[in-house]
Amino acid sequence: MKASIGLIGLAVMGENLVLNLESKGYNVAVYNRTIEKVDKFTNSRAKGKNIIGSTSIEDFVSKIEKPRKIMMMVRAGEAVDKTIDQLIPYLDKGDIIIDGGNSNYLDTTRRIKFVNEKGFYYIGTGVSGGEEGALLGPSIMPGGNIEAWKEVKPILQNISAKVDNNIPCCDWIGPSGSGHFVKMVHNGIEYGDMQLISEIYDIMRKVLKLSYSQMHEIFNNWNEGPLNSYLIEITSDILNYKDEDGSPLVEKILDSAGQKGTGKWTAINALDKAVDLSLIAEAVFARIVSSQKEERDVANKEFSSLVEKTSFDKDKLIEDLHSALFASKIISYAQGFDLIKKVSVENEWNLNLSSIALMWRGGCIIRSSFLSNISEAYENNPGLNNLMLDPYFKKILLQTQQGLRNIISIAVLNGVPTPALSAALSYFDSYRSSSLPSNLIQAQRDYFGAHTYERVDNERGKFFHTNWTSRGGSTSSTSYSV
Repeated sequence: MKASIGLIGLAVMGENLVLNLESKGYNVAVYNRTIEKVDKFTNSRAKGKNIIGSTSIEDFVSKIEKPRKIMMMVRAGEAVDKTIDQLIPYLDKGDIIIDGGNSNYLDTTRRIKFVNEKGFYYIGTGVSGGEEGALLGPSIMPGGNIEAWKEVKPILQNISAKVDNNIPCCDWIGPSGSGHFVKMVHNGIEYGDMQLISEIYDIMRKVLKLSYSQMHEIFNNWNEGPLNSYLIEITSDILNYKDEDGSPLVEKILDSAGQKGTGKWTAINALDKAVDLSLIAEAVFARIVSSQKEERDVANKEFSSLVEKTSFDKDKLIEDLHSALFASKIISYAQGFDLIKKVSVENEWNLNLSSIALMWRGGCIIRSSFLSNISEAYENNPGLNNLMLDPYFKKILLQTQQGLRNIISIAVLNGVPTPALSAALSYFDSYRSSSLPSNLIQAQRDYFGAHTYERVDNERGKFFHTNWTSRGGSTSSTSYSV
């Protein structure tokens, strides 16, 4: 009997997706560039299951029923292109390649065109959920050739996470590289969520001087309310986890965070598309500065005495921490969905923001209860300019923004860095301001470069230039924005 689907790449995610597929009744052919991994897997976790090992690409392809459905779980970049090149000589017209890795969506767009020209289909599929999600049911975000969707839909929806009466956390995203684009933004939001939580934790331990058991209880309680999410849940678990000597393990983990690039891609894309994604960008920068551990240790000795202590009410501060985290989380998602909307319109993808929010309800790393509220917001108003303007989220922001201000004030006075929390408040205040100091910036630009400006007493789109020094002429630069 031939395999229903094949999978290339037996790292953590690949292995667990194979086991997930097999547990749902599929025969799975597997291949890995290092053949030893195939042997190890088929003789251990896959032993006795409907999982077929392969010794070469040709052997692998021959074991899959037509039209072949082949999923790649390989490292983003050159490895994906090499794997495609190796597959193509053995494929037949109508076969389907699924890239389940964290590929850059622009690469996916290029690969779709290349593979289509060869007579095959290509689906760029975002997969989120980590090791456990891959095994038990991840959130799956497929995009690319819609013609291939009917072939892979039953499989991908079957292995995905389920919410609300068995609704799969998997649906068609859209054309081109949209699946990987949405996964990229998901990961950017994930960067923001993790940074926000870590800043709240930092204030708890440095300002409130809470014990790890107290912090564990607070996060555990928060997970029972509107902040309910996977990341809050695992934070509670982490803070309660003891090392062999009985001390909190997290205290012994070096404060230098790694990253694989999706957060950076999201921030770069936001700059390219002129979308304010300041919170996620700050989360990326925070990881960068955290990696400068040795430099920070030196600087700490030079500047450690510059902190001003302040008094506070402990219970009130914990309440404000909850408000600050909730408000910032809303603002972060508002920025992320703004980027999705902008790129969707620009590329004519017609992405369903309500559906995307529902797909993130289960399986993925940023899964949380309030994604249902986001889905409802875009269901009620598909043309919503900004998530913060939805009645539900507007009400919460009005209730929580003061807590965010209080927390940032306390953190600043105590020398605790809050790049993401501060970015959230700055964005909120900028977005709600009808008057920003950008008029001075335009005056400066016109003064030194004749870049022109618009006037409040004239219609938009009409530009003026002033000879500020009496030494310049009347010639102005062309008016344009990147």
